Amino acid sequence: MFGDGRKLVVVGDRVLVSPTKGEEKTREGLILPASAVEKNEVQSGRVVEVGPGTPMTPPADIGDEPWKMSDPPTLKFLPLEANVGDQVLFLRKAAIEIEFAGDSFLIVPHGAILVLARDEDSDKDNDTEFREDDFKI
Repeated sequence: MFGDGRKLVVVGDRVLVSPTKGEEKTREGLILPASAVEKNEVQSGRVVEVGPGTPMTPPADIGDEPWKMSDPPTLKFLPLEANVGDQVLFLRKAAIEIEFAGDSFLIVPHGAILVLARDEDSDKDNDTEFREDDFKI
């Protein structure tokens, strides 16, 4: 829920991510131009909202003759592994950038998420984030 009372509802197997700002300096102190930061193939961010999952129809609900008109089958969802608050590393090309309530977000398909970082403790004050220095790609 945002400050103005509106809420984004994520559908299907998508995840709404608040992107972390790209590194603008290297370990050695070199300042990278914006174009160099944008060329990274992966990006990190914090999960803000998660869709219900991949829609699936149980085979028993289809019946012997699926072409006949009958009551629609009950729809169930295969839940996603990502949770709200997880730190994610995902493929940048698969993400779609949107702006909502003055903030920038990315809609990322669950299949484009490479890795999750999740706090196992109930203490959420530890801000686990991916850093470019932690990974060699």
